[in-house]
Amino acid sequence: MNLFSFFSPRKKLQRKYKSLLKMSHKYSRIDRKISDQYFQEAYKVLQSIEKLQG
Repeated sequence: MNLFSFFSPRKKLQRKYKSLLKMSHKYSRIDRKISDQYFQEAYKVLQSIEKLQG
């Protein structure tokens, strides 16, 4: 693993996306509204990742 790839914008967004999906799943059992908010934010991050890929 390259040191600089760890700090690349795409990798950073991928880590954020994964974290948001994890939080969405966690809150899906507690509060559906909060879960949907996390999922919506994760979707926006996914769109940003797709824009960076080309």
